[in-house]
Amino acid sequence: MANRSESHPDKPISLAQALAILSDSYEPVTDIETVALGHAHGRILATDIAAPIAVPAADNSAVDGYAFRHADLVPAQTKLRIAGSAAAGHPYLQDVTAGEAVRIFTGAIIPPGADTVAPQEDVSTAGTTVTIPGGLKLGENRRLAGEDIAKGSHIRSMGERLGPAEIGLLASVGVAEVAVRAPLRLAVFSTGDELRDGAGPLGVGQIYDSNRPVLLAMLKGLGIAATDLGILPDRQDVIANRLAEAARSHDAVICSAGMSVGDEDHVKAAVRLLGALDFWSVAIKPGRPIAVGRIGAVPFFGLPGNPVAMIVTFLTIVRPALLRLAGAQAWSPRRFPVTADFHLMRRTGKREFMRCTLHDGEGHALLARRFARGGSGVLSSVADSEGLLEVGEDIAEIAPGMTLPFIPFPSLGL
Repeated sequence: MANRSESHPDKPISLAQALAILSDSYEPVTDIETVALGHAHGRILATDIAAPIAVPAADNSAVDGYAFRHADLVPAQTKLRIAGSAAAGHPYLQDVTAGEAVRIFTGAIIPPGADTVAPQEDVSTAGTTVTIPGGLKLGENRRLAGEDIAKGSHIRSMGERLGPAEIGLLASVGVAEVAVRAPLRLAVFSTGDELRDGAGPLGVGQIYDSNRPVLLAMLKGLGIAATDLGILPDRQDVIANRLAEAARSHDAVICSAGMSVGDEDHVKAAVRLLGALDFWSVAIKPGRPIAVGRIGAVPFFGLPGNPVAMIVTFLTIVRPALLRLAGAQAWSPRRFPVTADFHLMRRTGKREFMRCTLHDGEGHALLARRFARGGSGVLSSVADSEGLLEVGEDIAEIAPGMTLPFIPFPSLGL
C-alpha cells in the first residue's frame, strides 16, 4: 500500500477512499475458539452454520383443536368420532381413518392420516363426537415440517455477531457449541498534558478527559476487549515507547488527540518512527485529522482530540475497520431519507455529518432539525441529538425540503 501521508501530506483523501484503503488492507487477526452456545452472546461467528435438523421436525398443529382428514369434510357440518388425543411430546401414533378426529393441542405432531386442524372455538362436542363446520381449507392450522428451517439449509454466516435471536435459532436446531472469533484486543490511550481523569479539582488550563470514557463505552458495545492505558504526555519519546509496548500485547492500538500539525502534536511522528502512516487527513467534517497506520505490523488509529470529531471519525472510519479486524462481516450503518427543515450555506469538498433531531412534519414526513451549536468540541450536540445527517461533498446549500440521508445513533451503537 502506498503511504499517502508521505506522498500527499497536505491533501485529505475522501471518506470513500479511506474506507476502500481499510477494506483492502485489513483481514481478521483474532484466533478462533469454540464456546458453549450459552456463552456466545456478542461473539462473532468464525464459520457458516447449516441446520442439522428441520424446524419444526414434523408437521404439527398451530392451534388447540381437532385434527382430521379433509376428505371427510362436507359443505355444511361434519360429525366425527374422537379417536384419541395428541399433545406436544405425546403424539397420537395410530392412523386417523375415515370418520375419525383426534383432539390435538398446539405444537403436537399431526397424527398419521390427518391433514387439517379445526380450532376448538369453532367446533362443538358431545360425548365422543365432534362437529366440525364446513369451509375449512385443506391443511388449515397445520404447520409443515421445515416450515421455519429446512434441514441442511444455511442459517448463519461467518462474520455474523450473535445476539439473543441468533442464539435462540441455533438452539432450536440443537447446536450446543459454536466456533467464534476471540475478542479483538485493543489498547486505548488519550494524549495531552492538559487532560485529567475525572477525579479531583482541575488546575489552570486543565480539562477532564471525556474521550477515553466515550471510546471505551463504544468499544464495549462491539464486544472488543479494550485495555484502558491512560493519558500520554505531550512527549514524542514517551508516546513512542508506550505505543510500542502496547502493540506488543494487543491486536490494535487507538488514541485520541495529537493528530494535527501543531508543535505539541507528536503522535504521527511517533508512529512514523515505529512503523508507517497510511493516511492522516480525511475530507470529513467534523474530524479531518485522523491518522491510520501501523506500529510494526499492528494497526494504529489516531483520532482527533475534539470530542465530537473523535466520535464521528470513530463511527465512520474506525468502527468498520475494527469490526473487520475482529472477523465481522462488512458493515454499513442503516440510512434512511429525511427532510431538512433548515437553511444553510456551506463550503463544498467535505462530507459533513450534522447532529440532528427528528420531528414530525406534514403527512408524517420526518424533518431533521440541526443542533444549534455544531462545533466539534460541543459534546452535548451528540448527547442531545438522535443521529447524523449526512451531507455530500458537492452540496453547497441545504434548503428546507431537501431530502438527505440520516443515520440514527442506535444503528451506530450509540
